[in-house]
This record gives sequence, structure tokens and C-alpha cells, in this order.
Amino acid sequence: MRLTLRDRSARGCLRSLEGECWIDRESRGCEFRDARLGDRFRKLLKQIGSAMGRSIPLVCQDWANTKAAYRFFSNDRVSEADIPAGHFQSTRDRAAAAEGLVLVLHDSIAPAKTALRGLMEEEDIGV
Repeated sequence: MRLTLRDRSARGCLRSLEGECWIDRESRGCEFRDARLGDRFRKLLKQIGSAMGRSIPLVCQDWANTKAAYRFFSNDRVSEADIPAGHFQSTRDRAAAAEGLVLVLHDSIAPAKTALRGLMEEEDIGV
């Protein structure tokens, strides 16, 4: 089990003992076409991570940040695959470093549907 410390300089970002913030670790594998998009994504992660389960307007707290978040998600230079890419890479790295069996749970049919696309009809997947 890895211990984490709360670093107040990063406004509550949980850091590992090595000093790495979870946002940096989970977004490292994201490659956006523009560095500013990566910066905006990390800011969004920090905002959403501080208020899990809340709506974007509540998380962003003001109209400027809310509008910036919606602009990020509707940006043509940000693909649906860009957003979770870093998390997927971090998950692969953690699984590769683990010894023994790794149990992976998810709450969506979307990854399975994507993996099975072309192999089965949509009715067979339960969509």
C-alpha cells in the first residue's frame, strides 16, 4: 500500500511519497496537439477531482472556468481518445508492475463494445 501526503502548495493534490501528484501521473500519457490543451486538461482534472460527482458548473465555480471547460470538451483538436489516454497508460504501467493476478473492474459496456466492434453484431453485445 502506498502512502500519500496532502501537499497544500498544489491545493490539495494528493502526492505519493516520491512527490508526484496523481494528476501528473495520470495525465503523463496524454498527448494533445497543443500544450495549452494539456494544461487545461490538468486544471480540469484538479477541479473535477476536488468535487467528484458534481456538475461542471459547480466544479468550476464561475462562468469563465465553466465556459473554458465546455470549450475544452467541444474542441475539435481534442478527441475522445485523448482524454483517457494518460489514465489508460498509467493503468497499464501499474498492471505490468504488479506481481500476480490483477483484477480489473469497470462499470461500463463502452470498453467492451469498442473491443468487440466488428466481431459481433450490436444486438449480441446488449446495446
